[in-house]
Amino acid sequence: MSYRKEKLIITVALTGNVPTKEMNPNTPVTVDEIVEDIIRCKEAGASVAHIHVRDHKGEPTCERHLYKEILDKLEERDCDIITQLSTGARGGGNTAEWRGQMLDLNAEMASLSTGSSNFPSQVNANSFELIRELAAKMYANNIKPEIEAFDLGMIDNSSYLLKEGVLKAPLQFNLVMNVRGSAKGTPRNLLHMVESLPKGSTFTVSGIGASQVPMLTMAILLGGHARTGLEDTILYDKGVLATNIMLIERVKRIAKELGREIATPDEARRILGIKKVEEGYAL
Repeated sequence: MSYRKEKLIITVALTGNVPTKEMNPNTPVTVDEIVEDIIRCKEAGASVAHIHVRDHKGEPTCERHLYKEILDKLEERDCDIITQLSTGARGGGNTAEWRGQMLDLNAEMASLSTGSSNFPSQVNANSFELIRELAAKMYANNIKPEIEAFDLGMIDNSSYLLKEGVLKAPLQFNLVMNVRGSAKGTPRNLLHMVESLPKGSTFTVSGIGASQVPMLTMAILLGGHARTGLEDTILYDKGVLATNIMLIERVKRIAKELGREIATPDEARRILGIKKVEEGYAL
């Protein structure tokens, strides 16, 4: 089995739905905090920002105006990082209308889970009807879906949706390892998921919690890409609170030792098949 050795795309998942200031004071929660952290992370080497938003109480939400504020402020600051908006199930209501309300904004990517699973405190529910509606809205707005696969079944579902024409090749996956209730973060599980991807797919790996370093190291070795950030781990090491910059710098050190150069945002666009156009983006 051969693996491509493209430059490494680093995705930073800054906030997520779970971390709070009480858990880690470095968690960016407000619009301004998120914008400033994205800019610092881009300067540190991240080429994709996976973005969640919080309401005025700090609770996860999908509210369009908050995403718009972030995108507008990044544009004002000439930050050319690839923006990837979350349509995850923990942002409030569980309808395609609610979860996809921000997909008409000028973003380049969005997350798309292709199946249901268990989170530690709730069900991650994604019916085929909801998946089809979210995917259709993404493609209608020139937004590239990133398939969030928490287990092998979600990869199989993606292959089915690809044949059905709901999804369009080449696919980009984020293999989310070690969420309690889903695939455990082991080398065997990750290798099996990578080998099960549809031909021509690109992939990123998220290692949740203590699995982060081994999972991301393995992803880099296999020619995949790496996601890090406080959404995936609030700790840098046992008893040491992380920052998003610390986590990016660690990925860069691992990549250097393994002979992978870091991709710029424009290099990441080429790898992912995203082309800039005058207004918005084209797949």
